[in-house]
Amino acid sequence: MNLTPQPPSVPNPSQANNDMDLLLPRDFYWPLWKSLASNIRHKFAPEKFPPLRLTSRSIDIGMLPSDRLSMPWYRSIFRNIGDVLSPEELPPLQLESRPVDVGELIGDQVSHMWWTSLLRNLADAVAPERQPALQLTSAPFDDPGLFAGDFMLLARWSSVIEGPKIFLPDKPKTTYSVQIPQAPPRLDPVEVEFVQVLRDEMGELKGDLRRSRLRARLWVAFAAAEMIFLFVSLFWH
Repeated sequence: MNLTPQPPSVPNPSQANNDMDLLLPRDFYWPLWKSLASNIRHKFAPEKFPPLRLTSRSIDIGMLPSDRLSMPWYRSIFRNIGDVLSPEELPPLQLESRPVDVGELIGDQVSHMWWTSLLRNLADAVAPERQPALQLTSAPFDDPGLFAGDFMLLARWSSVIEGPKIFLPDKPKTTYSVQIPQAPPRLDPVEVEFVQVLRDEMGELKGDLRRSRLRARLWVAFAAAEMIFLFVSLFWH
């Protein structure tokens, strides 16, 4: 019986662009000597390909994370010191979207000292910043029943929802019935005795298993100690 995998059939060139080929490449079915010879040939005489033509703009991402992790620890310290003393001057950032002013970032706010936030709070209390008028897209809600005296009440559904009022019928009331518990059935004394004997035998079986496990552990410990002694005695002399 021949168990050698056969290479897949070559698809029709007219259907190569329409059908998806999910089979393994033909190199996978090569014998070992042929694959070894092909790897040696690619190692010493690699195939020359035409220059790659890129249709998108390349982006310089700096050093790769794998190269950064392979560097020794002292080079990262020297690089950090160099970035502090003479930081690298980068070209201006080219934005393709419209920037939105979000104020000071949270990371910058946390990095400030504690007295800066104290002075900022005092300045907001003495001379608060004037904000432009708020532009509302909804009409104000005016209901005389919403505010009554000094307490704020919830809005009435009749003043919030528009449409016909539908009153659903009440759910039927559930009836409660009292069930008298039945007396437990009397057990057969023969069955009770059988269960008691079975329980005793299970206890004895568990004891035998526990003792057998203890004996097995002791024998394994003795064998391990003897092997260690023999191994040490080989190098002791």
